Amino acid sequence: MTAQSALTLIDVHHHILPPIYVETLGERLGTQGLFGSASWDASRSLESMDSNGIATAIMSISGPGFWFGNPAETQNLVRACNDFAAVLRDNHRSRFGMFASLPLPDVGASLRELEYAFDTLSTDGFILFTNYDGTYPGDESFEPVFDELNRRQAVVFFHPNEPTYGRFPRNIPLPTLEYPFETTRAITSLLFGGTFAKFRDIRFIFSHAGGSLPYLAERIARLTMNPELKKKVPNGVIPELQRLYFDIALSANRITFASLLALTEPTKTLFGSDYPHAGEATMAATVSGLQQLGLAPDAVRGIQWENAARLFPRLHIAARTRPAA
Repeated sequence: MTAQSALTLIDVHHHILPPIYVETLGERLGTQGLFGSASWDASRSLESMDSNGIATAIMSISGPGFWFGNPAETQNLVRACNDFAAVLRDNHRSRFGMFASLPLPDVGASLRELEYAFDTLSTDGFILFTNYDGTYPGDESFEPVFDELNRRQAVVFFHPNEPTYGRFPRNIPLPTLEYPFETTRAITSLLFGGTFAKFRDIRFIFSHAGGSLPYLAERIARLTMNPELKKKVPNGVIPELQRLYFDIALSANRITFASLLALTEPTKTLFGSDYPHAGEATMAATVSGLQQLGLAPDAVRGIQWENAARLFPRLHIAARTRPAA
């Protein structure tokens, strides 16, 4: 291991594919990433982390998620995957954290799983998707879940999922265009559903530098010209957006990052790799790209691990006390 690859980073955007998840979904798993279905196992995650200087990765399950219209299957699969992640984390305490999944859109089952994930599994936070069968997260039906997440002062990581509107270029992989747009829709839904204003103790993280949000932020803010929408964002759109966290997966380039930093501060920015769906080459490019953005050393260090360490003190302590390799 070179000095450059010394283990320092905390990766908040690191996916897993538990065998039971792959087996249960079968063909429904679909295409992962740009070029086909991703493959994963824990040893390959650790090898990639070691090669790219990542001390700790927070595991989550990406799209297509869990909901295919069968509540019992969804509940059982979510529980099995959360248990799988907890065992993997416990076997590698300094290397892995976990974002537990919820069986949304089933609110009652999600509240039960939320309690189990916190009280039994000691999850580090939760992953939610940008839509559930076309219902976006600012919908009032999801308020009981956000209320409990707020009471628990949870970290909530949002990842894009396939949209349900169906009219998009089928020859362009979904992650290229639709995923960034989905993230923007979800944030806008949470803004004007009043979720951000009402649930102040949730720490929200959004994937891929917020998708197209930084570019569209001022345009979205114009919606407050509607008095009914303005009531949902009493503190103003831009100040509300500046409270959010964003990861830099697929975004450590000058064009994207300049737009993000026009909206927010480096202290609200976190390292994310989107491994394995984006591949190890992309992980490496994100690590190196961060060094080429012209940021001050303290800002780079913050994005690498300090900002995440403030959100996840356990991961910081575990990573820094890991025996030397």
